[in-house]
Amino acid sequence: MRPDMAEKSSLRVVADANAKNPVEENDTSPREETVAEAPSSNSAPATAVAAPGGTQVRRRRSLTRPVLFALLPVALVIGGYYYVNGGQIMSTDNAYIQADMVGLTTDVSGIVDQINVHENEAVARGQALFSLRQDSFRIALDGAQAQLGAVRNQILNLKASYQQSLAEITQAEADIPYYQTEFDRQQNLLNSSAATRVAYDQAKHNLDAGHQKVAVAKAEAAATLAQLGGNADQPVEHNPLYLEAKAKVDDAQRELDHSVVKAPFDGIVTNVNALQPGSYLQASTQAFSLVSASNLWIAASPKETELTYVKPGQPVTIYVDTYPGVEWKGKVESISPASGSSFSLLPAQNTTGNWVKVVQRIPMRVSIDDTAGKPPLRVGMSTVVDVDTGRTRGLPDFVSKLLGRSGGKDHE
Repeated sequence: MRPDMAEKSSLRVVADANAKNPVEENDTSPREETVAEAPSSNSAPATAVAAPGGTQVRRRRSLTRPVLFALLPVALVIGGYYYVNGGQIMSTDNAYIQADMVGLTTDVSGIVDQINVHENEAVARGQALFSLRQDSFRIALDGAQAQLGAVRNQILNLKASYQQSLAEITQAEADIPYYQTEFDRQQNLLNSSAATRVAYDQAKHNLDAGHQKVAVAKAEAAATLAQLGGNADQPVEHNPLYLEAKAKVDDAQRELDHSVVKAPFDGIVTNVNALQPGSYLQASTQAFSLVSASNLWIAASPKETELTYVKPGQPVTIYVDTYPGVEWKGKVESISPASGSSFSLLPAQNTTGNWVKVVQRIPMRVSIDDTAGKPPLRVGMSTVVDVDTGRTRGLPDFVSKLLGRSGGKDHE
């Protein structure tokens, strides 16, 4: 190409560039000089360098779409597989740890003498926790025991009196034949006018007195026998009077024993500071609480729609929010026969027109089987329970119906 033609071509390129990208007149001189000074031979390499970048972008775009279209059915198949084979785990986080708890108290009243435990102290079954002053209880026991001894002596005296009454009856009955013979003799003499009336009356009086003496002795023996419980030969310990006195002794001993409160099971005491030595504790008033450290369970409240395939005895995996990464094993112990709202003081009334359906929650009890070697569990901790129902979700209903229809048509 000739030089004059190259200059014309260069000026034409500059003019075309100015026409496509108009700028202000005061700012055009540097750009025009740069373009004008650039030789026309440099435009071809620039175009050659830019072309490979656009080709790579097109290649990437052309590969992305087929890959996405290929992965879509794979993702659908994998998702469908997990959907069909999943659903056998019923999980709920409305679950909290519970344990046996008892408010420690006693059935006797008295002044608190000693407190043998501290706040949050672990105690064993049978360990003494606190005691009342025992002076009054010991005095009552001594009085009851003294009364028991007096009753025992009374019963022995009754036995002796009964035997004496029997002896008097025997003696009185032995005198009757003599008095009867004397009366008959005096009566015969009186009839033959060989005896006086005075002797006859005396014989008759002696006979009547003898019969009366026998009757009185028998009455006394019967009364004594009644006090002995109808059986004079029974042991003293079986007598009703003795049993009554013995019951008073036992009651006094019970009150003395109950003045010392012991732990009914292994656990941890709490709220101990509510009881202080010297305070008067009324009978049946709670002193402090004892929480079991071994008999723990989980009170869960899943939705009614989640209990479709849950049954007692199914295995459960337990997660406690306090201990991430630690699992406990258990099983479903029982499921409540009624919803939690059924036991409320004011149950819901659904007979009105403004009724709103609310999903109910059914209480469920889950046992904890492997507490050994695990972190300590405390009442009220939040947990998540996963119940393995052993039943997969399966195909949706509409898919099953479609497969059933297509199978029927193929069979025809």
